[in-house]
Amino acid sequence: MTTFKTLGLSENILRGVFAAGYDTPTPIQAAAIPIASSGQDLIGCAQTGTGKTAGFVLPLLHRLSMGRRPRGRREVRALVLAPTRELAIQVEDAVRTYGKHVSLYSTTIYGGVGMGPQIKALRRGVDIVVATPGRLLDHMDRGNVDLSQVEILVLDEADRMLDMGFIRDMRKIIAEIPRRRQTLLFSATMPQEVQTFARDIMARDAEFIEIGERRNPAKTVVQHACGVDHHQKMDLLLHVLENEPVENVLVFSRTKHRADRITKRLSKKGFAATALHSNKSQNQRQRALEGFKRGRFQIMVATDIAARGIDVDTISHVINYDTPSEAESYIHRIGRTGRAQTSGDAITFVTHDEKKYLRNIERHTGQLLQRKTYDDFETSVVLETEEEASNRNTRRKKNRGRGQHSRRRSSSRRN
Repeated sequence: MTTFKTLGLSENILRGVFAAGYDTPTPIQAAAIPIASSGQDLIGCAQTGTGKTAGFVLPLLHRLSMGRRPRGRREVRALVLAPTRELAIQVEDAVRTYGKHVSLYSTTIYGGVGMGPQIKALRRGVDIVVATPGRLLDHMDRGNVDLSQVEILVLDEADRMLDMGFIRDMRKIIAEIPRRRQTLLFSATMPQEVQTFARDIMARDAEFIEIGERRNPAKTVVQHACGVDHHQKMDLLLHVLENEPVENVLVFSRTKHRADRITKRLSKKGFAATALHSNKSQNQRQRALEGFKRGRFQIMVATDIAARGIDVDTISHVINYDTPSEAESYIHRIGRTGRAQTSGDAITFVTHDEKKYLRNIERHTGQLLQRKTYDDFETSVVLETEEEASNRNTRRKKNRGRGQHSRRRSSSRRN
């Protein structure tokens, strides 16, 4: 059986891993760490919640700690780019946790806070910078950071960074990094634009590893769909919280204002709830995340900003108060539960208007969500059964096949 001891990591790195309570790597870690530790470029694709962060942090720490550090002031030798502040903080926390027994210094660079403390950290000298692209460019433009000594570049959640429009920022940053470097790119999905971008910035012999199916959430998540009238959503949420064996619950709302309203209603009902969205200051967001992680809040109500920035192994339920309009958002939302190879539940509320989003999710993932009803909760919204949805999908595939056959026959006649 593969263990962290068999992956070739240094003793000091292993001490950090074992102190964090880990012994057996996840599949993406077992596949990625030996390749990344060797210095080869790597593209890693795996579902949300499968341990990609340790998959690049551990070999990064291993290579930097085993290499020869330049004399004099510390220079930035590794750069990790992440799409959101929350994810940047999560990555740097992993760097500190696993690297507590090696002499490496790190810092985070992100917006929403003053630049002063970040400038001080950079001036003192750091080995590792974990940054969001926009704020890092601000520091580069002001001459606060030098990337000319970077040996390792990591792009975390590359698909999300492209979705958020960071491609120009990333190209500007990468242009300032030596061409002779190791590049690691990790992503939960691998659309064509990510593949094209990877080819542009990586060595031709870059290794590609893929764990699981690109379109499917982790298999440890049990997925449910529950029909509900729009005006009943709050009542259904309270019903679920009072009748399901919930522990820590993450509720996703489509808008910031609705997230605040849901949080206020839950608080009035006696639940320990907090909200997380972009209208909150960075300090407020950090307090909310820390309170949720430490159990001070049982429920966090969030917009999609949190879909990739929350790393809490104990989330028992993800509840989609609003069905996400994008299938990718659905995958990343429910990937917040069932993490670290634990099991989790995802319940998606579906109104009449949201049925089309449910069909889109099921087409994208290639699997049907289990229909869920409550005997003591009445609603006028009836979802098609799993059997009906399966028959509809079968008919659609048959019709598509007939259409393709007909076009081929028509083409052959013309020829």
